[in-house]
Amino acid sequence: MAEVTEEGAREAEANRDWSELTPVCLANVLRRLTLEDRWKGAMLVCRSWLAAARDPSLFAAVDLEPAFESAGSGPADAAEWWTPAFQRRVDAMLRSAAVWAEGSLREIRVRHCSDEALCFAAERSLNLQTLSIRSSQSVTDRSMFKIATCCPLLGELDISNCYEISYKSLEMIGQNCANLKILKRNLLNWLDPSQHSGIVPDEYLRACPQDGDREAMTIGRFMPKLKHVELRFSKLSVCGLISVSEGCGDLEFLDLFGCANLTSRGIEQASTNLKNLKTLIRPNFYIPRSMFHTERYGHWRLYDERFQTNVFQI
Repeated sequence: MAEVTEEGAREAEANRDWSELTPVCLANVLRRLTLEDRWKGAMLVCRSWLAAARDPSLFAAVDLEPAFESAGSGPADAAEWWTPAFQRRVDAMLRSAAVWAEGSLREIRVRHCSDEALCFAAERSLNLQTLSIRSSQSVTDRSMFKIATCCPLLGELDISNCYEISYKSLEMIGQNCANLKILKRNLLNWLDPSQHSGIVPDEYLRACPQDGDREAMTIGRFMPKLKHVELRFSKLSVCGLISVSEGCGDLEFLDLFGCANLTSRGIEQASTNLKNLKTLIRPNFYIPRSMFHTERYGHWRLYDERFQTNVFQI
């Protein structure tokens, strides 16, 4: 008898018509899929599934980071991602998501998007709270100004490796987005650019921002509520770091990895202002011999007070 019941259950399962699911039920099912699975799978099944996959409630967040990481490169990049063709693909997804969200989009995590697509999304995402556009080589101050004016609820911003964005964008964001708590302004490793060779275009590597202090001073002046700041491989000096520490007294997390112009003494001096600081990542890294052409320290050593990119200081 148990066998008959089990067989009947299997037959009923086989005969079930999934197309008869109500749009609400179908949307609840699709919500359990990743964004990539919905785009590459559910939207291609039939018209009813396509309509359900475009439900605005499914586009409160557009997070492409899992897709980038599953491509095999993790947090790093692939050469293909720096091409205009790839940028157009990312732009198309971002534009579509902004339209289908119908104003409900609160989180954007993409890479290699353009100014035009970001402006398009900003105008339709007034409730945006999280924006991560790491390694978007075509994004400039123009779209950042649009974000600042259209998205006042922004609480997290990641503009790492976006070399066409200047301190002016940081000022505009700080003036218009009072809820900003997390800022990530990391740069590519300019101390050893060989790790990016063949992936990131050479001309882009050479365009590494030089105004680290100006950006740091802008952060300290216009972003007082920050609790999490990442400035990996920034070229800021002790003066810039002190500006951040004096202006952002609520900081709990500060990442200075690769900031070669800082000294241990300067970091200690600046951190005395940060009473709430829980995590401090110091600029510890290895410097190749070729950068300094010195025989005394002719091999790689762990960065400390003796090693600076401008002069050897003690």
